[in-house]
Formats: sequence, structure tokens, C-alpha cells
Amino acid sequence: MSAGNEPAQAATAELDLSDEQVREYLKENGDFLQRNPDMLDHLHISHASGSAVSLVEKQVSVLRERNMEMRHRLNTLTANARDNDKLYDQTRALVLSLLDARNREQLYQHFMQSMAEHFKVEHASMILFGEPGSAGECRIESLESAKIEIGSLLRGNKPVCGVLRKEELNYLFPNAGEVGSAALMPLVKNGEIGLLAVGSSDAGKYSSSMGTLFLSHIAEVIVRLLPKLDTAD
Repeated sequence: MSAGNEPAQAATAELDLSDEQVREYLKENGDFLQRNPDMLDHLHISHASGSAVSLVEKQVSVLRERNMEMRHRLNTLTANARDNDKLYDQTRALVLSLLDARNREQLYQHFMQSMAEHFKVEHASMILFGEPGSAGECRIESLESAKIEIGSLLRGNKPVCGVLRKEELNYLFPNAGEVGSAALMPLVKNGEIGLLAVGSSDAGKYSSSMGTLFLSHIAEVIVRLLPKLDTAD
């Protein structure tokens, strides 16, 4: 009897399928359950609560989760697009007002007013390098003094964002009170001619990973306008 059963047992062993073989088969035959819908009644997946749910119920649950995730992504994209549209409109309005400036003082006033009223920036600064002592609101500092105070920020003539040293913040925003983070954009044209800076009491407001496209665009406009305004009557 035992000898007679050995071939049958061997045949059964040969027919055993591994989980990996089943996985590969189902991957290559994605319509298997569609062709064999009765199998859905035999397939169950353990639920976190301990009860069993059918494969159809599990698929519906997975699709619902994916739908919620996609909806969240869409809402995020929509919010980002709305913010970018607003930023574009604000930048466009500022550029137009800068173009209307008749002299350096008006350029400074238009920049500062727009930062406060339209961009809602807590602290803003425009510093031009030259001989200090000239009358007017626009702040003029010597390049030498700037390099002493914030030389590391000017190195490379690249935008800088993040939490700065207290001495650097005090130089950029005198009497501004508590400033947690800032973004600085050098004004460069055949050498350093000044800088723009915005600051916030929130240390995470201006992080090193944030984009500076709008500030770079404004800086480019100011750099092109300054030589013409400096020579204007």
C-alpha cells in the first residue's frame, strides 16, 4: 500500500505552487479574476480589526484611500497655483511701480511700500553701497563696512535664506526687534552695488530650501534701473 502511494504523493508535491509562482502568474494574467469572478468569493484578507473582508471590499478600500490621496495632492497643487498667481500679480505690480520711479528715493519708497502693503513682509531693507551721509530715506553704506558686518552673506553674490546670526540681522534690519529668519539678494552689476533683504520673526519663514525667484526678478529690475536714476536730475 505505501509503495503504491509514493507516485501519487510525488505527483502532488510536483503540483504544489509557491507564493512567488502565484504572484508571477497573477502579474502576467491581470484579467484572471475577471475571467474567474467566482474566485472573489473564496479570497479573503484579514482586516486590522480581526475580521475578514472579501477581496472586492479590500480593493474598494484601497481605491478609496488612493482617491483621498489624489484629492489631497490636487488640493495642494491648486493651492500652490493660487499662491503663485497671487505672487505673480504682486511682483508685476511692484515692477510697474519701480519703473515709474523718477529717482533713487522713489525707487526705495516704492519697494518698501510694496513689501509692507502687498507682500505683507514683516521687515524689509534696501541697502545701496556708496558714500554714506547723503540725505534721504534710502540707506547708503560703504561696501567695506558691509563686508565687515555681513561679508559671508555677500560672498559669491548669491541669494541667501535661513536663520542668520544676530549681528547680521541687526545690520540688515536696524531697530527691527526680534527677527528669526531672512532672505538676502545681492544687487550686482560689474561688482556689488547693494542688496535687498526681507525678514520675519518666524525662524522657519525663510528656509534654505525656499525659492527666491520673485526676489531675484525684483533685484534684476532694480539693478537695471539704478544707473539711470543715479544720473537723473
